[in-house]
Amino acid sequence: MSFANFKVPYAVNENYSKKVAYFSMEFAVHQPLKIYSGGLGFLSGSHMRSAYELKQNMVGIGILWKYGYYDQARNADQTLQVQWNEKIYNFLEDTGIKFQITIHDTPIWVKVWYLNPDTFKTAPMFLLSTDLPENDYVSQTITHRLYDGNTATKIAQFILLGVGGAKLMDEINFNPELYHLNEAHAISAAFYLYRKYGNLADVRKRLVFTTHTPEEAGNEKHDIFLCQKMSYFCGMPLDEVRKLTGITDDQFNHSLAALRFAKIANGVSKLHGDVSRKMWGKYEDICQIKSITNAQNWTYWADKQLYKAMNEKNDTWFDDRKWFLKKRAMDLVADQTGKLFDPNVFTIVWARRFAGYKRAELLTRDHKRFEALLSSTKYPVQIIWAGKPYPLDYPAINDFNHLVHLSKQYDNVAVCIGYELALSKRLKQAADVWLNNPRVPREASGTSGMTAAMNGAVNFSTNDGWICEFINNGNNGFVVPPIEYEKVHVQEQDEYDLNQIYEILEKQILPLYYDDKHTWRDIVKNGMRDVQVQFDSNRMADEYYEVLYK
Repeated sequence: MSFANFKVPYAVNENYSKKVAYFSMEFAVHQPLKIYSGGLGFLSGSHMRSAYELKQNMVGIGILWKYGYYDQARNADQTLQVQWNEKIYNFLEDTGIKFQITIHDTPIWVKVWYLNPDTFKTAPMFLLSTDLPENDYVSQTITHRLYDGNTATKIAQFILLGVGGAKLMDEINFNPELYHLNEAHAISAAFYLYRKYGNLADVRKRLVFTTHTPEEAGNEKHDIFLCQKMSYFCGMPLDEVRKLTGITDDQFNHSLAALRFAKIANGVSKLHGDVSRKMWGKYEDICQIKSITNAQNWTYWADKQLYKAMNEKNDTWFDDRKWFLKKRAMDLVADQTGKLFDPNVFTIVWARRFAGYKRAELLTRDHKRFEALLSSTKYPVQIIWAGKPYPLDYPAINDFNHLVHLSKQYDNVAVCIGYELALSKRLKQAADVWLNNPRVPREASGTSGMTAAMNGAVNFSTNDGWICEFINNGNNGFVVPPIEYEKVHVQEQDEYDLNQIYEILEKQILPLYYDDKHTWRDIVKNGMRDVQVQFDSNRMADEYYEVLYK
């Protein structure tokens, strides 16, 4: 197909006619396309699927990562092994488009691949690559690994996504009315647009920004002189950069620059919107920060038979279906770990990106209660952990490996690898309770619990992110009663949350599951209904047009 004067290849719904280019470092649209690491990718993937379902005038712009994020394997003792294996895709279309951008004062060739909307039912997507023989080896490696640990390489990746993506829009004459930055990785696009239009007003009216990070220290910052050396600012003198961005120190704050370039921004839950406004409110000249709560694509994630059984009020079918889903997932667990789990036994699943604030191993910190939980004959329990730590986050890797070694001591504890879209869905189907226990208020939104609820799992969580908008305690899930966390030390917070988790498990959740199946089933169904109404990404994609794209 020709990509000159590109238009989305479907009839656009007139409610969504405004042209939008959506920039994201990662997209999780389907298991075979491994260009994602975790929640940010799951979110952007669902957004692309909903853009397709609603027939929005939108294109996605990402990077074709040659080795993906990484392949999660095991060492001889079952601990985490990081592998980078080349990925080859026969479903991506070579657009024939090549152009150059400048990185480190050097012209770098960029090749463009296309994901047709019909392939995975997404908005049309363009993926950029520098892995070309026309480039030197170092330049080729820019698109090798998602979130490369080398600082200069990471900055080059940001330039490619922002400047390369914006230039691509000119190459195909798509002429977006809005450039939507999903996180600040692509804020270099603002400098490209400034060079193109020559004034800040024209940039601001075209740029919108979604922030996902609830604390300032977690936002990307890089040495401003290194950024200039890398050609991040599109040849703009540093004094002009400082004038435009208001950044006077030597650290270029990508999110702060985005908030000053954008006409409007949003946090990804009501709580995160509040946190973001407080966090950034001390800075002058930032744009308004709204709230649009994350969501996941119901069409892709939900088990339709489970919903059908619920809607037809056939409890026998409903229970049988959940049992089948658990059994099928447990066969995968058995294949990986040699552990035969029982689908009739209450199953806790903790599965998501491993990071310190998410506290994967929190449940294990009280050894006495953990031992009692796992050895109970009255209320037997099985626990599954899974998730990918960042390959250079050694404390998170240590937590993963600790759980692996711990699992060797118990027949009813398993740790799975290969946590990607397919395994994620199966483990959500395996779960009776989806455990989510981040330190409040570190979780901007979280999305794993949404898709867990779509598969008949009950959310049990600390009161953070999207959970504040979802859980009606005891009705559609369970929540740790919040305290004034800002007034207690981290250790005190951890101790409080841990005690509450055990209290609720022992006194409410387990007795309900085993002794009152009817009420438990109602809680499961309430979660399924509520998540479909509130947290299907079609609602979110519509809200972006209503709130951010006006």
